[in-house]
Amino acid sequence: MPIQDLRDQIARLPEQPGVYLYYNAQGDTIYVGKARALRDRTRSYLGAYGTSPRIDALLDEASRVEVIVTDSVVEALALENNLIKQRSPKFNILLRDDKNYPYLQLTTTEAFPRVLVARSVEKDGNVYAGPFLPAKFARRTMALTHKVFGIRSCNEVITGQRSRPCLEFDIKRCLAPCVATICTSEQYAVAVADTRLFLEGRNQELATQLQARMTEAAQHERFEEAAHLRDAMRTVQALRERQQKMASTELGDRDVFGVKLGTKGAIVQVFLFRGGRVIERVEFVWDAEEGGETEAAVTEAAVQQFYTDQTPPPEVHVPMPLAEQDLLEAWLAQKSNRKVRIMVPQRGDKKGMIELAARNAALAYRTRFDANATANFEALEHLQAALRLPRLPRRIDCFDISTIQGSDTVASMVVCEDGRMKPGEYRKFRITNNQFPKTLEPSSPQPGPQRGSRAGVEVLKPSPAEGRFHDDFAAMEQVVQRRYARVLENGGPFPDLIVIDGGKGQLNAAYAALEAVGLSNLVAIGLAKKEELVFTRDSNDPMALDPHGPALRLLQRIRDEAHRFAITFHRQSRNKRTLRSELDDVAGIGLRRRKTLLTAFGSLAGVRRATREELASVVGAKTAEAVIAHFTANH
Repeated sequence: MPIQDLRDQIARLPEQPGVYLYYNAQGDTIYVGKARALRDRTRSYLGAYGTSPRIDALLDEASRVEVIVTDSVVEALALENNLIKQRSPKFNILLRDDKNYPYLQLTTTEAFPRVLVARSVEKDGNVYAGPFLPAKFARRTMALTHKVFGIRSCNEVITGQRSRPCLEFDIKRCLAPCVATICTSEQYAVAVADTRLFLEGRNQELATQLQARMTEAAQHERFEEAAHLRDAMRTVQALRERQQKMASTELGDRDVFGVKLGTKGAIVQVFLFRGGRVIERVEFVWDAEEGGETEAAVTEAAVQQFYTDQTPPPEVHVPMPLAEQDLLEAWLAQKSNRKVRIMVPQRGDKKGMIELAARNAALAYRTRFDANATANFEALEHLQAALRLPRLPRRIDCFDISTIQGSDTVASMVVCEDGRMKPGEYRKFRITNNQFPKTLEPSSPQPGPQRGSRAGVEVLKPSPAEGRFHDDFAAMEQVVQRRYARVLENGGPFPDLIVIDGGKGQLNAAYAALEAVGLSNLVAIGLAKKEELVFTRDSNDPMALDPHGPALRLLQRIRDEAHRFAITFHRQSRNKRTLRSELDDVAGIGLRRRKTLLTAFGSLAGVRRATREELASVVGAKTAEAVIAHFTANH
């Protein structure tokens, strides 16, 4: 293990705060971390193998470690953030800003500002608003600033010396600052101030100002201007009434973090409250399948990376306690020159905002990643909790028996992985009265009705004397034993959960089969059809899952697929038996030659009456001899 090669080097590291950096054989930085005591922290990696897939990969790839000593842990935290941002090591939790949703930029650095669509927020002195969800709202809002406030939309350099305004002025979508005699810089500045209030969501303040100016214009008989101000005021008031008021005077200035962690990565959403009102929402994305991290670790990384370039408010609300909370508070206080508290709200409006941020993060996760995969993962989590399974049931095998009064008894096995059915791993079984052998040859798709099927068929052909199998329990025991004898021989794949279509009797038969092959450690359950009750080995009483919950719906979907697959195979087997012809008993006669003979001679009686020469002209001399010998022996 490469990490063990660094044991001597780690033993010589200082017991001081600082930053440690792991490198791979190519000299690339693959991980950056902070430590209160560098030697103790790096030494912990020597025994960390197996804690998560990400750590395992880091330990396998690390070939060198370097440290940078600092005077305090707070300095180490700041240095760690800078190094992560500069080097982007692949084993750190790297959250990236979501750039899917646009912002609006009021170019206050220009003499005559415009409103533009921007994809990111820059520290360039301009005013930014947003992001806008969905993106079309950004352009609608920008169009509203032209119509209501007369903000220009052109790229022209404004000098005020233009002889006449453009069409935008004539259709009342611009104040025409390009013509000084129409709109002075002071008049345009008032429109810019109104636009800024509008973009910042201060609609009540803006409506009050517009009403005052409208009244003044009317008193001085500037009725056209008063009418324009009246329309603007009504538009702003209508928007304010329709606006979702995520605001409370008790919330003050604070940031609220919501996190959703899943199999594909994580989404972190941050709501920025200023003056008790949400003024902005920022989203971070972490694309990392099977990262093995916790929500607390992702939240801690988000706090560090978000405030690298942001001034923190007096309070930061997170959904769970953080491991380095004291250290983070000291670092944030240093950045803002005031005390900053990281809190986990427990009740009231603050708790409600944490839950709201979490719901938005979950919605963004489902939108960004595969919604079906997320729902399947949640169903597996519910199933694990309901059945108290030791691990997530990522692979589920399900068995079903299909028969009619013991005739043509067959079985099916379907496979569900990560909540999705895997048709390529379905299996069919013919149940026989014979004791099946301990080892079976690899199965292959059978001709006839199974042709083109993606599922294999494991068959023990019955003798003519066989054909009925009345014991449903014994049939289940046989098929489970046959399946897992093969699995054991091949070394896998072993399921995390076995679902048996039936009650306690079928479940006991399945466990008897598993014990026979030495796999009694596997977990099996029975699912009864009528009451939809779940039977387990550890309890005599069945378990009733939530009838509307995702766990039972997942089990029902898997069971119904196994039933469908078994019924289809049973019909094929029954049709094959009932559509038999006496010609099928003739050596050398298959489906094609049987059809050829019946087509040529019209019926079985016609074949029986045909001469040797007539038969030979259709199927050849050798097969003709076999046909004549068969009918001679049977008559």
